[in-house]
Amino acid sequence: MGKDNTVVTVIRPMPPEESSTEDACLVVINGVDLGKKYELTQESTVIGRSSKVDIQIDEESISRNHAVIEEENNQLFIRDLKSTNGTYVNDRPVEKQGLRDGDQVKIGRTIFKFLTGSNVEASYHDEIYRLTTTDGLTQVYNKRYFLQEMEREMSRCLRYDRDLSLVMLDIDHFKPVNDNYGHLAGDHILKQCAQRIVRSIRRDDIFARYGGEEFILLLPEIDKSQAVQTAEKIRRTIEEEPFTFDNVDIPITVSLGVADIREYVQRNGRDRQEDEVNPFAFIKVADDRLYRAKEQGRNCVVAD
Repeated sequence: MGKDNTVVTVIRPMPPEESSTEDACLVVINGVDLGKKYELTQESTVIGRSSKVDIQIDEESISRNHAVIEEENNQLFIRDLKSTNGTYVNDRPVEKQGLRDGDQVKIGRTIFKFLTGSNVEASYHDEIYRLTTTDGLTQVYNKRYFLQEMEREMSRCLRYDRDLSLVMLDIDHFKPVNDNYGHLAGDHILKQCAQRIVRSIRRDDIFARYGGEEFILLLPEIDKSQAVQTAEKIRRTIEEEPFTFDNVDIPITVSLGVADIREYVQRNGRDRQEDEVNPFAFIKVADDRLYRAKEQGRNCVVAD
C-alpha cells in the first residue's frame, strides 16, 4: 500500500467587512427628519448647515460644512471638516473614520445610522420599524411602545393578582445643564444616564424615555418595597459618578416617584377589572410622588 497523502488546508481569517459606495445610505434615527434616508451614491457627500451641501441639517450646533463622506479604495470614510463641535462615530470623536454597517454617526444633535450591504433595503425597513419602538437618542424604549406594554402588563397583573410597580424619574436641574454646557452635553447626559439605568435593572423590566429628561420604569412581579430599593439603587448610580463631556465633569442627580398596582386600584375606587385598565391613571400616582420628590429638595425617592 502507498503512503496516504496528507492534505493541509490553510484557513485564512475573514477580512473585516468594509463598506462600499454600492448600496449605502444614512438613516436619521434622532433628529427633525426622523426616518429619512440619504443614499450615498456620490464619490463625496458633504453634511452641514449650509444650503449648498448635499445633506443639510439646520441646527446651530452644526458648522456650515461640518463633515464629508467620501470613497477611498472602494470604502467609505467620514472626515470631519474642522467643525466647531466635532463629528462622532459610535459616540467617539473622529477626524477620519472608515464606516461599517450599523455605525452611528452623530453630527450636532442629529444621529444617523449607516447602512450598507446587499440587503440594505431590508435593513432600512427594519430600522424604520425599530424607530417605532425605540428612542433614537437614548436607545431605550419610547413612550408609545412603553404605554402599549404597560397596558398589557396591567391587564395581566390585575387578572392574576400579581405585583406590578412603577417608577417615574426626572433629571434634576436639567435646564441649567443645557444652558451652562450646551445641548450636546445635555444629549450626552441623557444617553449615558439611560445606559447606567439599563445596567441597574432586570432584563424583564420595561424602561423608556417618557419625554424630555423624564424616564419611566415598569417592574413586573415587584412589590412596592422592592421597587423602592430599585429606585434608590438608580438614584445612587446616577449621583455617585459625575458625567464627563468634553473633559468636563458634570454632577447629575435624579428625583424618583414610586407606586404599585394596588394604589392604582385604590385611587380608581373600584374592584380590579383587567379589561378597563388606564395606564395614565397609574402613571399619575407615580408622577405625583415624583413632583413631591422635587418639592422635598430633589435627589430623593418618594413612595408615599
